[in-house]
Amino acid sequence: MKSPLLTLPGAVPAEGVDEGVAAHYGDLFREQRALADGTGFVDLSHRGVVTVTGEDRLAWLHLLLTQHVSDLPAGRATEALILSANGHIEHSLYLVDDGETVWAHVEPGTQEALIAYLESMKFFYKVEVADRTADIAVVHLPAGSIAEVPQGVVVRETPYGRDLFLARADLEAYAGQAGPPAGILAYEALRVEQHRPRLGFETDHRTIPHELGWIGSAVHLQKGCYRGQETVARVHNLGKPPRRLVFLHLDGSEVHLPVAGTELRLADDGPDGRKIGFITTSVRHHELGPVALALVKRNVAVDAPLVAGDTAAAQEVVVEP
Repeated sequence: MKSPLLTLPGAVPAEGVDEGVAAHYGDLFREQRALADGTGFVDLSHRGVVTVTGEDRLAWLHLLLTQHVSDLPAGRATEALILSANGHIEHSLYLVDDGETVWAHVEPGTQEALIAYLESMKFFYKVEVADRTADIAVVHLPAGSIAEVPQGVVVRETPYGRDLFLARADLEAYAGQAGPPAGILAYEALRVEQHRPRLGFETDHRTIPHELGWIGSAVHLQKGCYRGQETVARVHNLGKPPRRLVFLHLDGSEVHLPVAGTELRLADDGPDGRKIGFITTSVRHHELGPVALALVKRNVAVDAPLVAGDTAAAQEVVVEP
């Protein structure tokens, strides 16, 4: 779904999974600094929007999600995952309940598969699931923003800012009053700085929540059964995940960033050393320079110098080995 804000001055369209919104509006670092200072907004209208209504909505979702939501207070934001039977991550949901409806935004293009799964699990519960992507746009206001939120708009308030579920028909008008726009690249740079994983970026077909630090923030360890819980409990109580998320400081003298999927090796092993991980997201940060998130084997020493392709990289621990 193509955003009308791509007509704003300087807008350069994003590519790949974020196609449909602006990558930037002409000045990536200025846009990052604005978000870091609590000004401006990010157009996330390409993300999927799913709602669940009905008197059983929270009790029903509690049975399906990794998060404890049966008693979720109205207005409190949370995030949750849906796992496979083997505990691998299939969906990530960013939720809030407004007292009558659970609102969730999800990765672009994943809402249809998510809704198909939810519909298959309705049974006798009094719930209705709807795809609201066509009429609701997600807009992100950074932490510290004093931008006005229109009356009646549902908001997810998080430590990283506010996510607005805005009528898509009002998107252009709201952009005119919300401050300078920032593109998805600026948003992603701050996400990487904050060590926040993203489905489809930090995950692959075998990722489990422990590898990314999603235990606690998206996975509740003291709730009832859900699909994949056995793997979650077993790894938490008896073992360690095979991989761990790390934050990398990359050599700033390199012209090109190592792209997602670039293999990581121990610097001491040279270019022919064995692969010990790979880049998941790499960005240029307005203060930190080139940085990245990556997955490495759990037993890689936390102080071991690495190379991403030909680029030197220094680790910062995100998930403890």
